[in-house]
Amino acid sequence: MQSSAFDEIRYRITQVLDGGEKEDADAWTALDEDIRGALRYGGLPPAHTWFPGDGRNRRPGIRELAVALCGPDGRIRETALAYVGDAPALLPLVAIRCADWAEPVRARARAVLEAELPGLQDPPGPPCPSPEALRTVASVILRVSGRRYGDTAAEMLGRLLREGPEAGATALRTSRDRRVRRLAHRIAVDRGLLSPAQLAASAATDPDVVVQDLCADAVLAAVGTTGGTAGGTPLTRLLGARQGRIRAAGVTGLRKAGRAEEAEPFLYDRSTLVRACARWVLRQTGTDPLPLYRAVCAAGDGMPHHAPLGLAECGDRDTDASTLWSLTGDERPRVRAAAVAGLRVLDAVRPDRLAPLLGDSSPRVVRETRKALKPWADHSPVGDLPHRTAVAPSPQIGVDASAPLREAGGAPHRDMARAPAPGPRAGIRRILGFMGVLNRPR
Repeated sequence: MQSSAFDEIRYRITQVLDGGEKEDADAWTALDEDIRGALRYGGLPPAHTWFPGDGRNRRPGIRELAVALCGPDGRIRETALAYVGDAPALLPLVAIRCADWAEPVRARARAVLEAELPGLQDPPGPPCPSPEALRTVASVILRVSGRRYGDTAAEMLGRLLREGPEAGATALRTSRDRRVRRLAHRIAVDRGLLSPAQLAASAATDPDVVVQDLCADAVLAAVGTTGGTAGGTPLTRLLGARQGRIRAAGVTGLRKAGRAEEAEPFLYDRSTLVRACARWVLRQTGTDPLPLYRAVCAAGDGMPHHAPLGLAECGDRDTDASTLWSLTGDERPRVRAAAVAGLRVLDAVRPDRLAPLLGDSSPRVVRETRKALKPWADHSPVGDLPHRTAVAPSPQIGVDASAPLREAGGAPHRDMARAPAPGPRAGIRRILGFMGVLNRPR
C-alpha cells in the first residue's frame, strides 16, 4: 500500500492493535466497517491492485492484511485468510469473517480459526500468546454470534473451552466483556474448575448479576457435600456480600450447613429478600421469628434500624401496630422511616396521626410518609397538613419538593403523597442543570 490515502486507515489499525481498544469487540467490528467503507466509497484503489503485492516471495504486512480481510471483495478476503497464520494479532478479524455473508469466506475463516484457536488456550509463556489474545478473540466471537452466520464460531469456542486445557476458561474469567465472563464461569462451574472459595469471591465481587447468581448457586450446591468446605468460609463470604440477592443465598445455605442459628441477625437486614430468607430458615428449625422481632422492638436503644419493618412483615395489626406507632417518635431517622413503612405494610395507617411526619427533618421519613399517605391523598383537608418553611427550588430540578406542603390558592384538597407534575420548562431546566449551564459563573 503505497498511496497516502491509506494513512487514516493505518492510524485506525494501529489504534486498535496497539492502543487500549485491543480487547474491545466493538472496536474491531467498527474497524471492519470503516475499512470496507473507505475501500468502497472513499475513492481508494481496489485491494486487488496492491494485494498481496508484486513478487512471489513477498508477504503482506499486518496493516495490508487487515485491510484485505475487511475489503468489499470476497475473493480478496478469502485470499487474505491464507496469510493470517503469520499475524495472530488479526485473529479477531478472522472471527468476524466466520460470520461473513460469502460462504467461501466463512468456510475458510472457520478452518483458520479452528486451527489457531487451540493455541491461544495454552498456558502463557514465551512461545505462547498472552491471555489477552484469547480474551480478545472470544469477545469478538460472542459479539458477532448474533449475526446470521455467527453461531458456528460461538459453538466452536464453547466446545474448545469445555474440552481444552483449564487455562482457557481461567483466562476468560477475568475478561472485561461480561458475555465472555458469563461463558467462562458457566463452563468452569460445569467442569468443576473452581473451588467454593473462588466461587464465593466471584459471587461477591463480580459486577455482573448473572455471574453473581451463577456462582452463588454453585456455592449452595457444594454446601453439605462429603468432604466439602463450602459451608464454612465461602458461605460466610456470601453472607457479607454487598448485594442483597447474594446475602439471601448465603442465608438460605445456613440451614443446609447446619448453621441455622446464625440466621437470626439477618432478620433485621436492610433487604426484604434477606429478611424473608432468614425467617424461612428459622421456621425450618422450629423457631418462630415473631417473638424475636417483638423482643428487639421493645428493647429500645440498640434496636436494629430495620427491625420495625421486619416486625410488620410477619406481625399482627391488632397486636403490633401500637409498637410501630411508638417507634415513629424514635430519635433515629432510619428507625422512624422503618416504623412508617411497617405501618403501611400492616395497613394500620391513620392519616390524621401520620400527617405531622410530613414535616420531619429526615427526607427518608418524609418519603416513607408520603408513600404511606398516598391512598388518602384525594380526601385529606388542606388545614390538617403541617406548615413548614419552604425551601427555594434547586435550579437543576426546577420543582420544589415541598410544594404539596404549602398553601395553594384555596384548593380544597391536596396530593400529599405525590409531587405535582413539572411545568413545561422543568425538563429543559433539568437537562441544563445536569450540563452545568445554569450553575456556570457569569
